[in-house]
Amino acid sequence: MVCILAFSVNAQDQHFTQFYAAPLALNPAMTGNFAGRYRVGMIYRDQWRGVFDQPYQTFSASVDVRFDVTSNSRYKDAIGIGLMFFSDQVGGIDFETNQIALSGSFHKALGYESSQTLSGGFQMGLTKRSIGYERLNFDDEFNGIDGFTLGTGENLPPNIISFSDLNVGLNYTIQLGKKTVLNVGGSMHHVLEPNVSFYPATELPGGVEVPGGDSKLYARYGGQLSLQFPIGERMSLIPRALFSKQGPHMELTAGSNIRVPVDTYSGNAIQFGFWARPVSNEDDSFSLDALIAMVGMEWKGVLFGLSYDVNLDDLTVHQQGQQSFEFSILYLGDFDNESILCPKF
Repeated sequence: MVCILAFSVNAQDQHFTQFYAAPLALNPAMTGNFAGRYRVGMIYRDQWRGVFDQPYQTFSASVDVRFDVTSNSRYKDAIGIGLMFFSDQVGGIDFETNQIALSGSFHKALGYESSQTLSGGFQMGLTKRSIGYERLNFDDEFNGIDGFTLGTGENLPPNIISFSDLNVGLNYTIQLGKKTVLNVGGSMHHVLEPNVSFYPATELPGGVEVPGGDSKLYARYGGQLSLQFPIGERMSLIPRALFSKQGPHMELTAGSNIRVPVDTYSGNAIQFGFWARPVSNEDDSFSLDALIAMVGMEWKGVLFGLSYDVNLDDLTVHQQGQQSFEFSILYLGDFDNESILCPKF
C-alpha cells in the first residue's frame, strides 16, 4: 500500500495557476528579472477543500535581489540572487514535501538601450519528504468489531527522506515598443532525476547489500510565454501560456488578462482574465482539466492576485467539483513604474 501510494503522489510535481506570481518556482532565469532592486513574494494554493476534510495545501515564498554589473547606460547587464521556500501538504495521509532552494542568474543586455535581455539561471535545492503513518490503516489493524485499533505487521520504511535537486532555465525578453513587451523562456527541473523512494538500501550480515526502492523523479520540462501590448488608449492585453511535461504527464495553462489603469500617472491598475488548462496523463487521454477566473491589483509596487479553478473532469466524472483557490502577493522594492519589462501575475 505504501509503495503504491508514494509512487502515485510522486508522479507529478505541484503546480500554480498564477505561475508568474511564483517566478523562482517557474524558471531559475526569472531570478532578478524584474524592474526594481528587490522582490518579495508568496503564493498559497488551496485545492479540493469541498471534497476532503483536509485539502491539498501548497505554499511558496521567495525573495530575490537584482544587482547591476555594468555602468554603461546602453547595456545594463545584471545578476540576480534569490532564495525560495516551498511546502506542499497532501491531506488525509500527511504526505508533506518541503524544499529550500538557492537561485542565481545572469541577465545579458542586448540591442540598443538594452531593449532585449537574455537571461540564464540555475537553482540548487534540498528537499525533504515525509509520510504520517499514523493516518494509514491496514487490514491486520482491524479489531473485528469497531475500528483499526490493533498493531500492524507491515514492514514500513522510514517515513522521512531527503535529496538534493538541480534546476536550470533560460529566458528572453524584448521590448517591441513603448508599451509592448515579450517574454519567452524554458526550464528543466530535476536535472539529476533523484531517487525519491522511501525504501533505503540495506546491508545484510556478511556484507550482502540489498538494493532499496527505485522511484525516479522525472525531469520536468517547461516553456512559458508572456506578451503585453496596448489595446485602446489606456488598457493592455496580457496573454500568457505555460507548457509543462513530466514523464507521462503534460499540461498547458493558457489565457489572458486585461490590465486597466486606475489613473493616468500612479501606475496603479486592476487586472482580470480567464484561463483554461488542458492535460494529458498516463493513458494518453487528453481532456480539459479546468477553467480559471483571475483578478488582481497593482498598487504602489505591490501586486495582489486571486484565482479560482473549476475542475471540469471531476464535475463530469465524479460529480464532486474539486475546485482550487490561489492567493498571491508580490512586493517590488525600488520599482520603476515607467518600465513594463517585469512580468506581473
